[in-house]
Amino acid sequence: MSDHAIPPRIAPRGTVLCRLSDIAEEDTKAFVLGDGDWPLRGLLVRTGGSVVGYVNRCPHAGHMLSFRPDKFLTPDRKLILCQSHGALFDKASGRCVGGPCVGESLTRVPVRVEENHVCLAADVDIDALATRYW
Repeated sequence: MSDHAIPPRIAPRGTVLCRLSDIAEEDTKAFVLGDGDWPLRGLLVRTGGSVVGYVNRCPHAGHMLSFRPDKFLTPDRKLILCQSHGALFDKASGRCVGGPCVGESLTRVPVRVEENHVCLAADVDIDALATRYW
């Protein structure tokens, strides 16, 4: 590493993203990790009794899935919807099941529920996951 290299921004395991009660069953919640021009924007999905985390970025064109806070689902709340291009994603796996990127998947953010909080389940390199498309 040279003297001018910028060290990665790491969000440590156990970082609290929200309270579990902040996410209704079969609903979503946005989160932001880091600061500056390129924080990591993500979403949490509470489905089937568990919580899954994803980067808020569609694999089709790199756009955010939603530009409205916490509004990531189809009207029937069964799938995650990319509001830019209409791609549809399974909530539990993040796999695209309809639209322009079928077969691709959302990028996972490792999360776990601990003492009624949703926390990072592992250290997260914010720069490695954060998008620079917007």
